[in-house]
Amino acid sequence: MKYKILNLALILTSLLGYLEWGADNEMFLFQMEGEILSKLFSDPVSALHPFTVLPLLGQILLIITLLQQQPSKILTYIGIGCIGILLAFIFFIGIIGLNFKVLIFALPFLLVAAWTIRENRKRK
Repeated sequence: MKYKILNLALILTSLLGYLEWGADNEMFLFQMEGEILSKLFSDPVSALHPFTVLPLLGQILLIITLLQQQPSKILTYIGIGCIGILLAFIFFIGIIGLNFKVLIFALPFLLVAAWTIRENRKRK
């Protein structure tokens, strides 16, 4: 049960990522994901980009682990990797730009991911 809760926490914290760009543009990842999913059906080519497809794939894999009796370590690690690429990049952008909002909203996923990896390594 603990591993399912950690995987659910990974999914929820992945939606909290925050980006700011340009003068007045800002958006949370759950807002971006909604736009991407709506574009996926109307204009699929515009929605296909590695930074959109990989995190979505990671979330789908983590959702699959929630449906399993015992969540798969491999699927969990792949899901963390797919989502982690984007959120680590966002965190790095926050460091370079000294944007503390971006840093703070990327940090929960990175911390939960580290905790999940630590707990899964203990598991036999």
